[in-house]
Amino acid sequence: MSGPLAGVTIVELGGIGPAPFAGMMLGDLGADVIRIDRVEGLPDGEAATHTILLRGRRSVGVDLKDPRGRDLALSLIARADGVIEGFRPGVAERLGLGPEIALARNPALVYGRMTGWGQEGPLSQTAGHDINYIAVSGALEPIAGGDGAPAAPLNMLGDFGGGAMLLVTGMLAALLSARGGGAGQVVDAAIVDGAALMTAMHRSMLHSGLWDAPRGGNLFDGGAPYYGVYRTADRRWMAVGAIEPKFYAELLRGLDLAHEVDAARQTDPLSWPETRSRFATRFAERTRAQWEERFHGLDACTTPVIAPDEVMDNAHLSIRGTYSREDGLVQPSPAPRFSRTRTTPPTASPSPGEHTHEVLAELGLDAHAVETLIDARVVRASTPAGQIPPSRGSR
Repeated sequence: MSGPLAGVTIVELGGIGPAPFAGMMLGDLGADVIRIDRVEGLPDGEAATHTILLRGRRSVGVDLKDPRGRDLALSLIARADGVIEGFRPGVAERLGLGPEIALARNPALVYGRMTGWGQEGPLSQTAGHDINYIAVSGALEPIAGGDGAPAAPLNMLGDFGGGAMLLVTGMLAALLSARGGGAGQVVDAAIVDGAALMTAMHRSMLHSGLWDAPRGGNLFDGGAPYYGVYRTADRRWMAVGAIEPKFYAELLRGLDLAHEVDAARQTDPLSWPETRSRFATRFAERTRAQWEERFHGLDACTTPVIAPDEVMDNAHLSIRGTYSREDGLVQPSPAPRFSRTRTTPPTASPSPGEHTHEVLAELGLDAHAVETLIDARVVRASTPAGQIPPSRGSR
């Protein structure tokens, strides 16, 4: 594997959602991510939703509740640079794989913990999902739907933005510290904290009086007519983000409304309802393709809203290779990009236990010892001995 994290080994204790996304990102950047899956494999629903999230790593199936399985996991951790776990607080400790034990085996280890509520606090043991974490953090309330009610932005803001990306940032910082001569440490990445962190600009607008209207009446929540979406004649959508006056002037020119809409009243909330109505009427007169052609070359911050099934046909995304077709699936390409330590297309998501023989051989176990563990259901191997998948490279 290539990429800036080539030579870094991460052990991922099998979980769902944001923790696997963090593992995916680290694997995309070149790390050797070894996922410890359950011996019973993945539930059907989890397998369907994680087809892409589990790409680019190796899988070993281990029963972590069996002392022999726990010892195998600790042996992997002892050789790793980092660990990712996404259990509720206390679960890893009860398995004998908590940070105190792991750091005793590997003092330079970066132990990343991914939770919704964090390791402590009144809600730390309470169940929740993305919508709950962003709701409590203060991030959901300002996001308005057409009826003025808060609208969840899928599960991207919490699970993946405020959660997984915060964990990756923290782990990279801790890895730099450890490699610079510092000791290993625990990274407590809580989605509620990360979602709160992402409200920094909104908090600034609140404090400065730039966000003082009711929900749905402000700049980014659907109030301003120059920041929103409009339906086209073919029932598709155009997105408008013409905030600065020079871009707003180009928007009016593109809509042929420069003589009907007073540009000087752009930020006057009293003018917004009428202006929005004019914009909506005008956008509804042409198809999305016609509006794309009309705004091509204009700095009006006006773009088509591309549907998921259209991404491979978009010229900009195609030229950049933002998406690629790997393993028969359209999936996002690794990001960001590097000039020297370039990343490569990720390998397909492994089946649970696909690399068990390979990984345990690296720990020094011979084929007979592995087969004994398989027979005892301590480990799972979905690839028979002698048919070990190709290695991802020297380790």
